[in-house]
Parts: sequence; structure tokens; C-alpha cells
Amino acid sequence: MIVATADSNIYVSALNFDGVPLEFLNAARAAAFRLAISEALIAEIRNVLRGKFGWSQDIAEDAMQELLGFAQLAKPTQTLSIVAADPDDNRVLECAVPSDSRYIVSGDKHLLSLGNYQGISIIKVAEFFPLIARPSAPTR
Repeated sequence: MIVATADSNIYVSALNFDGVPLEFLNAARAAAFRLAISEALIAEIRNVLRGKFGWSQDIAEDAMQELLGFAQLAKPTQTLSIVAADPDDNRVLECAVPSDSRYIVSGDKHLLSLGNYQGISIIKVAEFFPLIARPSAPTR
């Protein structure tokens, strides 16, 4: 099964808006691929939801618990300093390596400009969908 790590911007977009990032999370929820996440990414997502989007602590925490219900918690084994322009992007790389991710899914220009890291392809969310079997929409 394909394992992917997503940048925090994918989660934040999915949790606040409809669209492709939400489809990405729904595909992970449907087990179309295995999604890796770390405590550092969870903290960053929670902070953005609360600080930028005004989510309450309880609602943000409920969302993080829901993510942990279908995402694999990775335990980074190293601290990286690959992306100097945006040090938070290093947390994504730190998660991807120990989780054996084949892909990092991101919309972040700093990560995308790397192209790959240690054999892990860094791609946009729309580029990820052809790599997995997308779950069909619920029927009525």
C-alpha cells in the first residue's frame, strides 16, 4: 500500500474548505492509501486552525483525534534543516522518512522545489490521485 505524508497546508485546507485537499483526506479515511502524520505536524495544524481560522481548542482537538483515527502516527528519528526558508517544512520531511512514505503531498513552494528527498517524491495533491484508486462517491 502506498504511504504518503501531507504538509500541514493540505490538512488545513481540507478542514476549512471543500475541494481536492478534502478529497485527499477522504481517500485516506477510506484506506485508499496510508497517511502518515507526526506529533509536530498535528501541533502545527492545531495552531493554524486556532490562530488563523479561530477554531476553539475543543473543536481543533476533536479534529486532531479524528485524523489520528485513520492516519498512522510516525515517530521522527532525526531533526532536519533542509528547508532553510521555512523551517516548519522540515517537520514534513522528518515525518516522511521513518513512515516509509513514497510521497510527500504539498502545495508549499519550498517543499515542491525540492522535487524529492531521499527517494520520496514531493508532489501536488492533484498529482497524487492518479497514483491511487480513488474511492467512489457514496450512492443514494
